[in-house]
Amino acid sequence: MQKSLHLNPDKCTGCLQCEMACSYENYGVFAPAKSRIKVFDFHETGRKVPYTCTQCDEAWCLHACPVEAITIDKTTGAKVVAETTCVGCKVCTISCPFGTINYVQETGKVQKCDLCGGEPACAEACPTGAITFIDANWTGIDKMKAWADKLGNQASA
Repeated sequence: MQKSLHLNPDKCTGCLQCEMACSYENYGVFAPAKSRIKVFDFHETGRKVPYTCTQCDEAWCLHACPVEAITIDKTTGAKVVAETTCVGCKVCTISCPFGTINYVQETGKVQKCDLCGGEPACAEACPTGAITFIDANWTGIDKMKAWADKLGNQASA
């Protein structure tokens, strides 16, 4: 069964535990600036929204890479950057319509979410369930439930 990250901004408090867990998992330091997931803070509304690579089926980043540094992990389905192959040309960052691949100045390479090999640290660290790792076939279940509630999915009187 393929799984994917499911992000629910309604549950996000902006605690940044996901960013801390990600940076520690990938770099061994608690440094949100190095995280592959970001929590956007919309000051006007007070909303916090976690955001990272959605592992697109038709991955523009993968197809755009001229040196084939981005491959698909057969176990997780994640699009993974091979740092030894990446030449830092940034073509993948341009091709990604969501802006979830980032150039890392210190390494001269790019980074993106790789699902932590199937156990995403961000999902494990999230105290509110705003980030979960669920069956990829059911990532829309919350929207389905909300729509059903609007249509009268309440107990009858």
